[in-house]
Amino acid sequence: MEAKVSFFSTLAGIARTIFWLLLVFMLLFQWLRSPSFEKERMEVIEGIQKERGTRVITLIHRQETVSLFGIPVSKYINIDDAEAILRAIRLTPDDKPIDLIVHTPGGLVLAASQIAHVIQKHKGKVTVFVPHYAMSGGTLIALSADEIVMDPNAVLGPVDPQIGQFPAASIIRAVEMKTPEKADDETLILADISKKAISQVASMVSELLQKCMPEKNA
Repeated sequence: MEAKVSFFSTLAGIARTIFWLLLVFMLLFQWLRSPSFEKERMEVIEGIQKERGTRVITLIHRQETVSLFGIPVSKYINIDDAEAILRAIRLTPDDKPIDLIVHTPGGLVLAASQIAHVIQKHKGKVTVFVPHYAMSGGTLIALSADEIVMDPNAVLGPVDPQIGQFPAASIIRAVEMKTPEKADDETLILADISKKAISQVASMVSELLQKCMPEKNA
């Protein structure tokens, strides 16, 4: 019996060792591969800049998968993105055309609006390229450009603010369905915040669109 327990303990120890060796190998493989990908990406960007005579800026949020564990890592527009893009645009000459490549599920309204406003104020032509999708805040950013170039199958999405994990419009709809008398105080507060958020975003979209159309149409 003791020999059997010892055998299984040894087997478990070997399995743990193999697991950690595989983990280290995968991390080293991804780490060593990253510089190569970054170099290829920069070469492509430099090629576009040379061909079009523009400054290329990217806002790309892919849902990456950690190969070993299969854990999806989602990214979205945040304050760091806003700081990086604002810095890149400020370092670009005023009359230099900008090509902004956008691939994102959206993100923080504040960050997206900061990017949109600085794009709108840039004197040179700004073209937003959407190879796959630019949803929510990504659409807001696209609307601030002088031109939007999309793949035939690419999509934009509704500029719908989120309150916590829920769409603002859905919170308002929930209160309407239940009637205010039957909704709890927290839901009513969220509904009030949602109305203000939707109004704010609607005004922002209208303001951005007035760059290329009359106020009534915007």
